[in-house]
Amino acid sequence: MSGKKNVSTARFLNAKITSMISISLVLVLLGLTILIIFMGNGMSKYVKENMSFSVMLSPDVTDAEIARVRKDLDGRPFVKSTRFISRQEAKEQLIKDLGEDPEELLGYNPAQDCIEIFLHSEYANNDSITLINEVIRSDNNVTDLLYQQEAIDLINNNLSKVMTVLLILSVILMFISFTLIRNTIRLSVYSKRFIINTMKLVGATGGFIRRPFVKNNIFTGVISGIMADAIIFLMLYYFSKEYVEIQPLVSTTDLIIIFGLVILLGVIISTIATAFAVNKYVKMKSDQLYYV
Repeated sequence: MSGKKNVSTARFLNAKITSMISISLVLVLLGLTILIIFMGNGMSKYVKENMSFSVMLSPDVTDAEIARVRKDLDGRPFVKSTRFISRQEAKEQLIKDLGEDPEELLGYNPAQDCIEIFLHSEYANNDSITLINEVIRSDNNVTDLLYQQEAIDLINNNLSKVMTVLLILSVILMFISFTLIRNTIRLSVYSKRFIINTMKLVGATGGFIRRPFVKNNIFTGVISGIMADAIIFLMLYYFSKEYVEIQPLVSTTDLIIIFGLVILLGVIISTIATAFAVNKYVKMKSDQLYYV
């Protein structure tokens, strides 16, 4: 009798472990998709916030006026950071780009003092830039605002397409993940279909029958989510060590949110899949159980 109990326990544990591993692998795929979406959003923010805009200052501007203009720009909600570039510094950059001193050719330094500004990502779009252009040009010490309109359009259009593709991919993978986890759980519930039928015959309600299965698979979903998070973390650690640091694209807060979402999705999908699987056998007639 004890031997049969041990065999039964071993079979239960093997089935449970197999179910957890199967669900974990599906959640890894889903977690990586969520990670890619966060990385795409991070890349969009990183690129937009590293686009420079040159605020060109008038030739007769004084140091005091430069300091005032820069302080005013730093106080604007759309400006992330500023950097002053003197005429001399700009001339040195021209020499590097052209390979010769433009002052020797023209007889004067064509460069101007300017303040290089970087915008917050949410303001790096055409509508906001048009308004920003008007605000900055309203200062008498500013002669122009220079930026690459074509580059901005190209970046915004491409990033928009990439995010759309990623969102579509995430929906498809969500459906695939739900299907795979549901099939895994259906197999585990299948072996208990006669127990479900017996409970139904003695008067147990559908909710009473579902409750232990749902609780059990909530636990499975949590453990599977933690396992999936561990796998994703190890993959990220290896990728960061061997290739490139992902910190500029995904913050620690983002990673915590992603790991939390993976566990939450494991619980939600497992709960819904369990409810569907149990309901199938609750509604099934006793003589049909032998033919499924």
